[in-house]
Amino acid sequence: MENVLKLGIPKGSLEAATVELFQKAGWQISISSRSYFPTVDDNELKCSLIRPQEMGKYVERGTIDVGIAGRDWVRENQSDVVEVCEMVYSKVSRRPARWVLVVNGDSKVQGPEDLHGATISTELVGFTQRYFAERNIPVTVEFSWGATEAKVVEGLCDAIVEVTETGSTIKANGLRIVCELMESVPVMVVNKASWDDPWKRAKIQQIATLLQSALRAEGMVGLKMNAPSDRLPAITSILPSLNHPTVSNLYNSEWVSIESIMPEKEVRRIVPELIKLGAEGIVEYSLTKII
Repeated sequence: MENVLKLGIPKGSLEAATVELFQKAGWQISISSRSYFPTVDDNELKCSLIRPQEMGKYVERGTIDVGIAGRDWVRENQSDVVEVCEMVYSKVSRRPARWVLVVNGDSKVQGPEDLHGATISTELVGFTQRYFAERNIPVTVEFSWGATEAKVVEGLCDAIVEVTETGSTIKANGLRIVCELMESVPVMVVNKASWDDPWKRAKIQQIATLLQSALRAEGMVGLKMNAPSDRLPAITSILPSLNHPTVSNLYNSEWVSIESIMPEKEVRRIVPELIKLGAEGIVEYSLTKII
């Protein structure tokens, strides 16, 4: 039987960013609107579209070998899986998602302990129940199908547990964050039996390495230039780089070639300074991976 790794692609907000990331890493994944089974140009991979809320459950069962989902949903289902690495997508957000306890702005609640006997609405029912149970605070936790913030505004519950990045929407609705319960980022999770399989582990590590190298390259560019050798110390002193700039002598010349990798946003600031210091032939180029 041929070796095949079953890969879960997160359906929803992470879907397009995940497919684009795999493309940068070297895999072409095609998704049809009529199918939950994307095609991929790798005979060793079989893809399925799965909601992030259920990814951990299916990975734990072995229905799929590896998948990408928010750490919050893995913890919500208490999935017994191996977390290989974090996958922080800049195309989605570099900020972690924060699950916070929220009440009306005029509420007297100052901490979780003040919600003794309260009703809390959230999508993250299991985690919220465990959070309060661990603190011996009796509450009723109800599942919210959406419009969670409106429920506490309209008095349908005493508090909510909601996901946010900046908290601006919560504040705009006249609500107040009591405390943070959990921080979450996308993670790659693996079935334990699959992780113990030598071929599958090697394949998973290959994928993780290339995906992370593509993530590291986001927002980074390469910069090349030529300069007189006597200006080298001044130029390298202001040049950002991962470690140190690469310098090589130009053939039969007193000039050198300098190459560095830096955040793209630094280029607009540093190029005028490089020109003043005598750099010429400055070339900026994009990066797809930094390994």
